[in-house]
Amino acid sequence: MGSPFDRLTAGLGKAAQAVVGAPHVFNAARAAGASSSAAADVMAASAAALQVAAARSDGTPGRQNAVRHFIWQAYIAGRHGAAVAEAVAAAHEEGRNTPHDTRVDLHNNAVGRAYGVAHAAEVGRGSLLDALRSLAVVAEEKWAAEELIWVRDR
Repeated sequence: MGSPFDRLTAGLGKAAQAVVGAPHVFNAARAAGASSSAAADVMAASAAALQVAAARSDGTPGRQNAVRHFIWQAYIAGRHGAAVAEAVAAAHEEGRNTPHDTRVDLHNNAVGRAYGVAHAAEVGRGSLLDALRSLAVVAEEKWAAEELIWVRDR
């Protein structure tokens, strides 16, 4: 039958399972002052941002990743503060050996955090999925305006 954790993750999608397996993100949120429930919301936002960005993907190189990082950080900053969002982003990038991709992610994270802080009242309304879907519209506008960036092939 398995443990309660095994039963919980068995019903989750691949993206959610990956996030559940990333305790460093949860721990980073807690270390930045998030409550356990807020850190759990951060984890849920991480999984949901992957799914929302993938659902809106049009196949343009880099767009899905840029949208994902923007909406993820905007949501966390808007609902839990910039310090929690920044700590979680740093934990996510920790130990990666992809300097170009990391640079892009850090840029898109910062754009998302700034938006989330500036629009916290809007980001704070509704469900997690409603907020991420609304943020995806903003992310697409920022992508079109070239405010979000991606790693171009050399």
